[in-house]
Amino acid sequence: MIRHDMKLDPEPFVMMASGRKKYELRLNDEKRRKIAIGDEILFTNNANRQTILTRVLGKEIFSDFEALYRSLPLLECGYTEETLPAASPKDMETYYSRAEQQKFGVVGIRLELL
Repeated sequence: MIRHDMKLDPEPFVMMASGRKKYELRLNDEKRRKIAIGDEILFTNNANRQTILTRVLGKEIFSDFEALYRSLPLLECGYTEETLPAASPKDMETYYSRAEQQKFGVVGIRLELL
């Protein structure tokens, strides 16, 4: 078991801490490929340095966020009933370019709070 560190913006951090966000969506780069089921991820809130500890229950790998959005339950990926109608894979292009997605693929990491 390995402990990994990741940062989150305040809103997704609060959703993760409350148990509503069960998937963390990331580029499947070298750092994320090292994450295994059973590993822990310590998330740090970018705004106030607060942390939460999670355990990896699963990893779902996709070619891009379009495929991921078709497969995973978006209400468990950081969206709410209010934001779900406008949910779009393009939302993730704020963080990861299409070129990066094509190069590395993307991953939905299923988590549980510890």
